[in-house]
Amino acid sequence: MHHGTEATGARTREEVLEHVTCAVCGGKDYDVVLEAQYENEKDVDLIHKFRASGDELLIDRLVKCRNCGLRYINPRLRGDLIFSSYAEGEDPVYVSQMDARERTFAASLAQIEKLVDRPGRLLDIGTAAGGFLAAATRRGWQAEGCEPNRWLAAWGSKHYGVRIQPGSVFEQNYEPASFDVVTLWDVIEHTTNPRETIAHCRSLLKPGGVLVVNYPDIGSWIARALGRRWLFLTSVHLHYFDRGTMKRFLESAGFEVLAMRPHFQRLELDYILSRGAVLSKQLVALARGIAKPLGLSRSQVPYWLGQTFVAARRKA
Repeated sequence: MHHGTEATGARTREEVLEHVTCAVCGGKDYDVVLEAQYENEKDVDLIHKFRASGDELLIDRLVKCRNCGLRYINPRLRGDLIFSSYAEGEDPVYVSQMDARERTFAASLAQIEKLVDRPGRLLDIGTAAGGFLAAATRRGWQAEGCEPNRWLAAWGSKHYGVRIQPGSVFEQNYEPASFDVVTLWDVIEHTTNPRETIAHCRSLLKPGGVLVVNYPDIGSWIARALGRRWLFLTSVHLHYFDRGTMKRFLESAGFEVLAMRPHFQRLELDYILSRGAVLSKQLVALARGIAKPLGLSRSQVPYWLGQTFVAARRKA
């Protein structure tokens, strides 16, 4: 059994951590929002921790930039370890929900199509198992994507017959200014260098092209209400944007923000409940016990925990 890189054990935590500056403004001054709780680590195996369906609640230190307000993990696991760990694992849990994910994506495409003249060339970065590419192809888009996790990329290519290049967007040879739309679904918060990622997205878009970003909003009322128990406050999310920091970030990267709104996603009820087990096993067991005899476990339900949809146009 291959356990991959271990955060603790053979190497000390100091050897695998790196200190970083603010990804939005480059600032070095910060205030500590939440202290690290390394003693609560449950995923020592990094390949398990950094899978697409990873759900370990935050154990790292969360800080807030004194200059622009971005919240981010600092210090954090070294970028090379994060990327190699994410690239390696298998994730059948993630692909178990593809039907529900496709319904979410079809609704999202309807929103995107209000901002462009007609379906054109579309690039989905970090496409996971290709559900968005499948939904876009059905609606007449010339859609392709890239995905660092080799298992998910292969699964999506085979299952949907869509074009998914394994590896990060920086490893591909996409033609500059060749896409009408570039999308980042639940990706920007995972990237080790969001500024570099967004700059690269801009270079791939045609002038006037549309960038779509979905991210968990730490400024949303639900994130504020749940505090450290907010389900998107996890070890795999490195940057935490709110509407203000996201807008400033995109504008400074040469985009004009067109739309910003809550993003509802669909998943099976039992899957949503299972994710909630990190908060209360007893409550989840009770809810599952009620849902199962009523035949509701597999029903697809919309949920919202602060996810936010942003569309922005590339300025000339």
